[in-house]
Amino acid sequence: MSQAVQAGERERRTGPEVWSRNFTLFFTARSVSTLGAAMVPFATAIGVNDLGYGATGVGLALAAWMGPFAVLILFGGVFADKFTPRRMMIGADVVRTVTQGALAVLYIFTHPPLWQILVLSAVAGVAAAMYQPGVSSTVPRVAADVQKGNATLRVSEAIMMLMGPAIAGGVVVLSGVGAVFAVEAVGFAISACCLLALRLPPLPAGGGAAGESMWRNLRGGWHEFRSRTWMWSVILIWVIFGLTLFGPMIPLGSVLVSEDLGKAAYGLVMSASGAGTIVGGLVAMRVRPARPLAAGATGLFGFALEPLSIAAAMPLEVMMAAHVVGGAGWAFWSVMWATSIQTQVPPEALNRVTAYEVGGSTVAVPIGQAIAGPVAALVGSREVLAVSSAVAVGGCLCLLLIPAVRGLRRAATA
Repeated sequence: MSQAVQAGERERRTGPEVWSRNFTLFFTARSVSTLGAAMVPFATAIGVNDLGYGATGVGLALAAWMGPFAVLILFGGVFADKFTPRRMMIGADVVRTVTQGALAVLYIFTHPPLWQILVLSAVAGVAAAMYQPGVSSTVPRVAADVQKGNATLRVSEAIMMLMGPAIAGGVVVLSGVGAVFAVEAVGFAISACCLLALRLPPLPAGGGAAGESMWRNLRGGWHEFRSRTWMWSVILIWVIFGLTLFGPMIPLGSVLVSEDLGKAAYGLVMSASGAGTIVGGLVAMRVRPARPLAAGATGLFGFALEPLSIAAAMPLEVMMAAHVVGGAGWAFWSVMWATSIQTQVPPEALNRVTAYEVGGSTVAVPIGQAIAGPVAALVGSREVLAVSSAVAVGGCLCLLLIPAVRGLRRAATA
């Protein structure tokens, strides 16, 4: 066994619960790339709208990233098993450094047509699909306490989400939208370097992924996924959320808030949601419910306040408070969900199961983003977001009514 492997195993056995060398590097990689990523929805919404493409253009730009991500993430899980998650994540970061740098150049030096923005966003979405499955399987390998590791990462991501829109707003005012994409490109480059420096223990044996065909691996992942009622039940609800809640939120919310209260106000609203996720992550560090998904679904009710506050054209202070509550509920649910997957699924199948889970939960989002503008033109943007709020409440009720979800017990290894 190599010294690097022995060092990685020693860190897991004798190091701190969370802050080992590997976790610190992974934490840094996730934090810097998340800061850049947190700036981009704001920059995309403002930049595409300022170019004259409106809510429909914003929805298409976001869908151009999310569509390839949702469709190809299944293959990302298989490739992660074949080539190791770390290699796939580093490669994805390199590709995204190039795409976001190219977007920066386009925005700074040209007046980019929408198709160029869509193409580069789609390539970035493909890279993200290759990256994401490895995140879930890496957390148990760098953190001895999986829930605390997830919660720590969630708090960091929340801080980045809080800072991102506010920084993006300032950068847009000072230097333009292109500078935001340049910052994100730097973040992905730093992330790639941190991932390259990781020293991980060997992957668990027994998956057989490296020696089997792609389709056989996909079938194996599908078997693991569909054998867990609590998992596919949540994903079915998330498909509905993608169409009616997650999809319309940014395309319609960004335009409504910016038109009513100004661009800076939209940045503050997004930052308020980020502040809420910090609260939710901190709570998740301390609270260890016996039934994590039931507790998470209860907290998720607060997320309904986000679209409701925009639909009702509430004052900025009230809207920000609603987004704090919504962000807290979302973060708490996210930690409970990620920890359940990482501790209930065999490690050798985790990349592929994560691919099905993430792919299923995001597949409808680009459709919701793309149709948000046309539907809003027919029935009204505020009416669409009011429906989004009602769907959020109904979805949380369904989560609590499904026995497999409500009754899932905390894994002893968490």
